[in-house]
Parts: sequence; structure tokens; C-alpha cells
Amino acid sequence: MKTQKVRLNKFIASSGFCSRRKADELIEAGKIKVNGEIVTELGFLISPKDKVSAYGKEIKPQILTYIRYYKPAGYITTMDDEKGRKTIYDILPEEVQNLKPVGRLDKDSTGLLILTNDGDFINSFAHPSVKVPKVYRVCAQGKLNLNDLTLMEKGIEIEKGQMAYAYARIIDFEGKNTVLEIVLYQGLNRQIRKMLDILGHSVISLKRLSMGPVDLSGLKKGQFKYIKPKQLQEIKNYLKKLSKENS
Repeated sequence: MKTQKVRLNKFIASSGFCSRRKADELIEAGKIKVNGEIVTELGFLISPKDKVSAYGKEIKPQILTYIRYYKPAGYITTMDDEKGRKTIYDILPEEVQNLKPVGRLDKDSTGLLILTNDGDFINSFAHPSVKVPKVYRVCAQGKLNLNDLTLMEKGIEIEKGQMAYAYARIIDFEGKNTVLEIVLYQGLNRQIRKMLDILGHSVISLKRLSMGPVDLSGLKKGQFKYIKPKQLQEIKNYLKKLSKENS
């Protein structure tokens, strides 16, 4: 079995030492050594046995981690907030504080978040061309009808020149309100809330149930679970298949 080699700049970026662009700059500037020798070739390939260092300090490979998290309401999905609002990192345990979210949920929304320190995974999952379906359970004020659902599917201009699309079906009516299942292939900011506001039906509650093959099964609100290798491989295969279908 051949030893898998990776590009030097990718190894440095995936270690968390710096971004890939910064890694390119360090390599070109002669600041990176492989097995004690300066390397300035951007496409240089290294194996797991090679030792990479910068400024005399060894750069070690980062252990890639992936979790499913059931976000509660009242927290924003960011590491820092200039307004001082509570973030998910205020309640996540220290062992996963270094993980970044694949997409976001706004402060008042609940449900599934995927977090990881694998930048390539985030890019492949969140890239608009892949079009991963995201399923939501939404309770909206008032009673929506089939015309509302048709308008959502055809597209609603939520900002000047910005069209938003959603596939929705009515699950139930709770008093004067409507319970919907909504599927998005886009990832626009507060997309569902803006679409329903324009239709005259404000969102009462919004929960993300799934992102592609990943869902909330086995999770309680505020809880997280590690994504196991077998499931991770299934997710990656799913993303590759979607990418080919949409290319």
C-alpha cells in the first residue's frame, strides 16, 4: 500500500498553524523546513514520516474532529461577537471549542449544527454548487395556503436583486398558526424568516432537522456527539456524489 502524500501548503494549513495563503507566503520566503532542509516549492509533497518546521518549531498534523450539535435558542453561531451576545462557544465544552460550524443558525433558531476543524470538509459541504438539502421544521403565524408555497418555490426577492427559493409543505395547523417542513438548497442569511415575513407570516419557531444525511437522531437540546469514521465516510461519499450530479 502506497503512503499517501500531501502538498506541503495543505499540510501546514490543515495543522491549524496558518491559512493556506499564508503557508504559501512562508514557503516562498524560505521559512519552512522539511526534515531540516528549506523548501520553497509550493507543490512540494510530503509523507506522514516527514518533519515540517517553521521558525525552528515543529508543525504537527492536527487531529480532525467532527461533531453533530443540537443548538438551543438564544445563542449565535460564531466564536466572537462585537455586541457581546452569547455564542454557542459559551456553552460548548472546552474539548470542542476549536471547531467551526458548517453554516450557521441565527440566535432564535434551534437544531442541527455540524462543527469541525477540517476546512476542506467545511468548504465541500457549504459550497453553493454542491446544493446540500437542509430540512427545517417551522411554525409560522397565520394560515399559509398552496399559493404561498408556490411563491416560495418560484422564488421571493428578499433583498434587492437577491432571490430566495424554498420547497415547503404544510404539516399541520396549530390554532391560527401553520407548521411547515421547509427544504433549502441555498444558505442565505435568515432566508426562511425573510421569505415568510414578506408573505405576511412571521416565524414563531424554527428548527433545523437535517443537513444532507446528517440529522438530530440521538441528540437532546444542547448536546453533541462525535461523528464516527464510518458515518463520516458516508457523508463524504454523499458530497462527492452531489458534486458530480450538480457539476
